[in-house]
Amino acid sequence: MPVPARPVCLIVNPAAGGGRAARLAPRALAELGTHGLVVHRSDTRDLEHARELALEAARAGETVAVLSGDGAIGAIADALRAVPGAVLGVLPGGRGNDLARVLGVGELQRACETIAHGVRRAIDLGEVISDGRGRGVLDGERATAFIGIASVGFDSDANRIANEAPAWLGNLVYAYGALRALLSWHPARFEIELDPPGERHSFSAYTIGAANSRTYGGGMRAAPDALLDDGLLEVVVLESVGKIAFLTKILPRVFKGTHVREPCVHVFRAREVTIDADRPFAMYADGDPIGQLPLRVRSVPGAIDVLVPADGVSEGFAGLATVASEAR
Repeated sequence: MPVPARPVCLIVNPAAGGGRAARLAPRALAELGTHGLVVHRSDTRDLEHARELALEAARAGETVAVLSGDGAIGAIADALRAVPGAVLGVLPGGRGNDLARVLGVGELQRACETIAHGVRRAIDLGEVISDGRGRGVLDGERATAFIGIASVGFDSDANRIANEAPAWLGNLVYAYGALRALLSWHPARFEIELDPPGERHSFSAYTIGAANSRTYGGGMRAAPDALLDDGLLEVVVLESVGKIAFLTKILPRVFKGTHVREPCVHVFRAREVTIDADRPFAMYADGDPIGQLPLRVRSVPGAIDVLVPADGVSEGFAGLATVASEAR
């Protein structure tokens, strides 16, 4: 016999996408209702409140459906990994919607259909760990999970500028952030260690990225071969090149993922990487600051179950098997 679908808690970040999520919420509620789901809506005040709402819903046996951008989705995924059997559904409500794109639910109607009839897949999370020297860390290590790509360096400046940019820029905010950051950028020297104690590298570089997923910044395929379920991070290093070369050879190719063919781009695979630099940087993940260098980043295999389309049209998975959505 069919197993009744779980009730759904629709968590809405009303500020996401410059108010886009708030505008889409009534439509999302109506669309979910057409599938016979029992749905209630909860609006977030901030990321910590989003975590609290998600934990409450998951512990009540509800599917946690998030209408927001990747920042709130990552924060909620971080919280849900503490609840056995928790299920996360993703609805595109932000400006970038990179996870929704990779999962194959980049359009609201398809995302709602997936909440109702999708299948569960276990995915990895990335985890950023401070050694206690970062700001805000009082007692030893602090670990925070993310769902997409954590990056530092030039990306730190570009993310900060993008987050301060006017909402009317929409998806262009990420290109705007990159161009503005480029004006004042000067290279930094980064030290990385793969699977410590392990292989060490030093680079004069723009950016170091630790990718759990493939895309960030509204469709930039920064790590085109990253997989959500292989227990590994793609560590992408963009070595220093001239600003003209960055604008003409690197930035345009990131959207197709072909930048990784350039000799100044290096890609490593590791379960864990440590990152430090010769000047202070904040690392950003899922669009939000997540810690100050020096940091460790590691993969947390199979940390959370997400709903993906039943037709299997999703990117970024190594395995083919899916788990029937018996606990939707």
